[in-house]
This record gives sequence, C-alpha cells and structure tokens, in this order.
Amino acid sequence: MQILVCLKQVPDKDSRYKIDSTGTGIHEEDLVFETNESDQYALEEGLRLKEKFGGEVVLLSLGEDRVLKSIKNGLAMGADRAMHLTGAEFHGSDAHVVASAIQRAIEGQPFDVVLTGVQSDDLAFGQTGTILAELLGWSHATIVMEIAAKPEARTVQVKRELESNLFEKVEIPLPAVLAIQSGINQPRYATLKGIMQAKKKEIKTLSLSDLRMESSDVGPAGSRVDHQKLSFPEKKKKTVLIEGEPEEAAKQLMDKLRKEARVF
Repeated sequence: MQILVCLKQVPDKDSRYKIDSTGTGIHEEDLVFETNESDQYALEEGLRLKEKFGGEVVLLSLGEDRVLKSIKNGLAMGADRAMHLTGAEFHGSDAHVVASAIQRAIEGQPFDVVLTGVQSDDLAFGQTGTILAELLGWSHATIVMEIAAKPEARTVQVKRELESNLFEKVEIPLPAVLAIQSGINQPRYATLKGIMQAKKKEIKTLSLSDLRMESSDVGPAGSRVDHQKLSFPEKKKKTVLIEGEPEEAAKQLMDKLRKEARVF
C-alpha cells in the first residue's frame, strides 16, 4: 500500500500564549512546538498498515523550517520519505488552502490512503481531511478508531466513533482519506537505529511555484475563513445563596446542579 500521512506542528499544550497586536493571532516567538497528537496516532496506524501489507509510508508537512523536527522524528519512527511544503506565504492559511496545497503536492502519485489526525490541537477545525477528500474525489471517513484494509478488494473497513458511546462500521472504496482519532493505537518511539537511518531518507521540499500556486492563493488572501478576533475565555464566578428549610434547599441545590451546572 502507498500511504500518505499528514503531520502538523502545533504549540505545546503547556505553552503560555500571548495574543499579538492584531488581535487575531498569537505570538509564536517564545512557543515550543510539537507534533499534533492525533497526527502521531495517524502515523503509527500508517506504519502498521505498511508492516501488514508492505508498501511505503510518506510524510507530508506544511510550514516553516521548524516542522522538519516533526518530519525527521516521523522518519526515525519508520516512514520512508517525506515532503515539506514550505513558504512564508502559507502563514495564516485556512483548511481549504492547506488541503489544496496537499492535493497539488500528491497529484499523480499512486497513493491508496491518506491519513490525517481528526483535528489539530491548536485550531481544532477538523476540516483539512474532509476538504482534501472532496478535492481528490476520494472516499472519506472521520473519527476513525479501527482500520481493516483489504487492498486486494480495493476497500477498507473502518470503525468510527459517534456520540453517546456509539460506534459505526462502514466499508468504503480505496483510495480514501481517513481522519484518525487519538487513542486508536499506541504510537511507537523512535529507536537509535531509526534515528540514524532517518538521516539518509529523502525530504523533498516543495515551494509555491512547485505547487503551481501564487501568493494570492494562500495565506489570509487565499483563505475562505476570516479571523476577526481572538480572545481568552472569560473567567466568571457566580455565588448563589439558597435559602429555606434544609430539605427544600437540598432539592433546589440538586436541581441547579442538574440543569445549570450539569454535573449529573
């Protein structure tokens, strides 16, 4: 199987965020970045598919040179080669721009499946995989918790997580784009041997011109989502005094906990 895994680099969850002067973004200078959590599970799932059916795992990441850290770690884990979509013009791009860039990068390559994380830890839109599938004209499944591929039949059966602890099993034709849920597996660690081998693996850099895209096609100018304001959640405290006899006060308390606080 030819497998593409999309990786995104996001700020570390424990980072201290500061909103920039525009009020629509955050200062990135002092942030520590890491590979998006659900993308790591997607990579592990891709490696397991390769181990079972053979083939190749290719990584793809879009961003500044710092994303090479995530790419090299993925190569050390066992991926075969990588593509790095680079260009300062991409900064501020929405999911449609990112999906369009990926679609152009893999155009003409015989991939059987594209794996993405279910959503990013920073923006959490959960749209890139879905839009990519539409642009490619491929089958698509989201919130995937289990994969049973049948390459010889050109199908894949997936188990999807729904609401209220419900699951759905569907079989879709290949090629397909699958958005992987965190917890589907246990991602492996890169070994010393893998780290040494990663130094010899290909990382192909693709610029805007390589993707046949213009500056007006990417960044805020090419995006369909307009970020107007970014703010921190407001901290609100409210004290409610419940009066009356103990039995009646207890009933009021339980009613508020159920209907307002919703802790039961």
